[in-house]
Amino acid sequence: VQLQASGGGLVPAGGSLRLSCLAFGSATSLTTMAWYRQPSGKQRELVASIGNDGTTRYADSVKGRFTISRGDTQTMLYLQMNSLKPEDTATYYCYAYRHDWMQPFWGRGTLVTVSS
Repeated sequence: VQLQASGGGLVPAGGSLRLSCLAFGSATSLTTMAWYRQPSGKQRELVASIGNDGTTRYADSVKGRFTISRGDTQTMLYLQMNSLKPEDTATYYCYAYRHDWMQPFWGRGTLVTVSS
């Protein structure tokens, strides 16, 4: 399984961005998909996750501002980010887990920079 994230960029505080992640190569049996982020010099943290049953989970810092969703084919993952803050600046990573293989997968990051 390969994950390809896109949609990062530079945005002013209060603005919006939508990240996308395409999963391909034996991707139809993915269970959990998620977005993580890693600010420069800090640890990677979970931003939001979604199960194949649609159950979602968010970090407290993004609740009410970010929305995670999956495409109809379950191989696309999105993160709609609204009311962005400078502290949202980070490299965002797409993550997926295939339960039957008990294997996680990571995509390359996409940089989000929020200017104050």
